[in-house]
Amino acid sequence: MTLDQVVVVGAGIGGLAAAADLARRGAQVTVCDSQATVGGKMGVVHTPAGAVDSGPTVLTMRWVFDAIFADAGERLSDHVELLPADILARHARAAGGRLDLFAAQARTIDAIGAFAGAAEAAGYRRFAARAAEIHHTLLRPYLTAELPGMIGLARRIGWTHLMMLWRIDPLRPLWSALGDYFHDPRLRQLFGRYATYVGASPWAAPATLMLISDVERAGVWRVRGGVHRLALALADLARRQGAVWRPGARVTQIITERGRVRAVELADGERIVADAVVWNGDVSALADRLRPVPPTPAAARSLSAVTWCMAARVSGFELAHHNVFFGTDYADEFAAIFARRTVTAAPTVYVCAQDRAEPPTRADAPERLLALINAPADGQAVRPAMAAQWGARAWEVMARCGLRIDPVEAAMPIGPAEFAARYPATGGALYGRVGHGARGGFVRPGARGRVEGLYLAGGSVHPGPGMPMAALSGRIAAARLLEDRAGRRNQVVRIDPGA
Repeated sequence: MTLDQVVVVGAGIGGLAAAADLARRGAQVTVCDSQATVGGKMGVVHTPAGAVDSGPTVLTMRWVFDAIFADAGERLSDHVELLPADILARHARAAGGRLDLFAAQARTIDAIGAFAGAAEAAGYRRFAARAAEIHHTLLRPYLTAELPGMIGLARRIGWTHLMMLWRIDPLRPLWSALGDYFHDPRLRQLFGRYATYVGASPWAAPATLMLISDVERAGVWRVRGGVHRLALALADLARRQGAVWRPGARVTQIITERGRVRAVELADGERIVADAVVWNGDVSALADRLRPVPPTPAAARSLSAVTWCMAARVSGFELAHHNVFFGTDYADEFAAIFARRTVTAAPTVYVCAQDRAEPPTRADAPERLLALINAPADGQAVRPAMAAQWGARAWEVMARCGLRIDPVEAAMPIGPAEFAARYPATGGALYGRVGHGARGGFVRPGARGRVEGLYLAGGSVHPGPGMPMAALSGRIAAARLLEDRAGRRNQVVRIDPGA
């Protein structure tokens, strides 16, 4: 195979994974990004207490990143220090108590029993078993392989195992399926949050998302120094393989001739010759002639958010690393966002207390916090005054649960308008097209663009959003490119998940 000149557009986690794999295989890789640093949504905000992760805050599916480094003859653990989480998340509500989920399943069963009774603990055992079954069924034929259609997925699982395909529960909404296991609405609310991991509503996302519970059970890790360190480590790996990093290089056009990619053009007019391009931006930002699917309409966008990164002193509530403070009407939260395009009166609030994993050197020092609420992806319509109003509602929810937050300096909200400006053509959506309905897992495009030589990676393409999924999308895009160049266009690309 001739060595390719490959341009990777976007230094998010999918683009970095693709760059590392392609450079290792001999391609001449240039990574262009409009920002001055790598990581994409894995960003940081600097506060008086230090850098706060402003995107993902923990790592799951560690094996994805172990494999990227191992394939390059290195070890991930030599470049970042990963700290296993004991408490996966702490959940609280003003009227309804507190519940922790643990890495050790037996402790979670005991905690649920103490919180809601023996019948609910037994329901959780059945729920965990089903989640593991779904995860096991989909890992190789779907999560770590090129996007199949419904029929293609059935073929990969095997026609003799059609009952397994049925048991991944794609036809029911997550909220409905949770009723098979939990009668306590607080537990349905808690496990319904898995839909938000992919930017969806528990009332519309398929019950297949129960598999996220098993993904977390397999291990959740914090990254010492913050999750952004993982992006830096992956970028350094790509550079050691020979990739070239072009910060502040905004690609404005992908140039094609006779139906195939030839170059990219930067904002300053420079052209970089390319035999192939890996696009690691939202697919809606591509021109019609390049995009394999229509642009995502506003009504089909996934969740956005309003976030606050701050240095603060807290009191009244013992924070874990992950904390969720539930509002009073969970159904209304999602009706407000997806139907009324606003935020409900008492939204659920996520708080990451970053220093609970790495205590500050001084006991009286302020700690680093990220607070987040879900919001509609209407970047052009959400004004700063609205985000401030929604913030007041969020602070009230936390106060009712006993948490008092005193920022060292005013924490400025980052909301749909800012995300829309950072990520073109998204409207502020953070997870691509929303995966609602029975076909929710098939709404994103696969690894190939509409023209020869264009490949797609990132959270808006298969297998979906989140750090490990975006990394897998980058690896699948790189592998697809290499197979195409070798003349094996019909060879299905799979990433080995190991044991």
